[in-house]
Amino acid sequence: MILNRLAEALRRRSDAEPERVGTTLDELIPPEITNDPFAEIIETIAASEGVREILEIGSSTGEGSTAAWVRGALRNPERPRLHCIEVSEARHAALVERWGENDFVVCHHLSSVPVERFPTADEIERFYNTEPTNLREFPLDAVISWLKQDVDYLREHSLSSDGIAEVKRQYGIDVFDAVLIDGSEFTGLAELDEVYGARFILLDDTETYKNWHGSRRLRDDHSYRLVHADSAVRNGFAVFERLP
Repeated sequence: MILNRLAEALRRRSDAEPERVGTTLDELIPPEITNDPFAEIIETIAASEGVREILEIGSSTGEGSTAAWVRGALRNPERPRLHCIEVSEARHAALVERWGENDFVVCHHLSSVPVERFPTADEIERFYNTEPTNLREFPLDAVISWLKQDVDYLREHSLSSDGIAEVKRQYGIDVFDAVLIDGSEFTGLAELDEVYGARFILLDDTETYKNWHGSRRLRDDHSYRLVHADSAVRNGFAVFERLP
């Protein structure tokens, strides 16, 4: 799932225009994971032997990380299936328009996890006050308002669902081969729980709430190895591979 108003604001930080920070969830936004080391790694993983089922959480319009997954999949003789989760109605429509004719790209208009698995405002406040992350570049009341907007959007559009579990059930997937977590700022931990055990787990925004704790959980797990991490690219990213 991707609710990118906060994510976009965080990634642009000092050069973000005020009107961009206040964009609606259904506004189309430019791609971000593109022409950088993270995009190159995504493409390489998609082309890797044994990768057959890929999950991308937060596809937006499909011009950024989705395009990198597709490039890699086209190089892979096994032609893996790419599951794209996008909750924004407008962005999902653009995603389908961009990739819908490719039979190995499946565009899901779903929430990755239900609203009940979002953190509370109190949890976000504690995180904000105790962890030295890039989230502090924004006022706490603004961050809390973004959390409220994410939850309200799901409720108002009747989109609250256990989307990752639904995709797994529908396609008979036990464990994904590769997963990118880049959806809502507030759901990274819940999403990681749903995909744990995947061969490759890729995290964007490791220097904000989204994947701050998830990246540390994977670093501490001896069944995974850190492939690559860079805290300076946007708000940081990390890539992990499960050990044989």
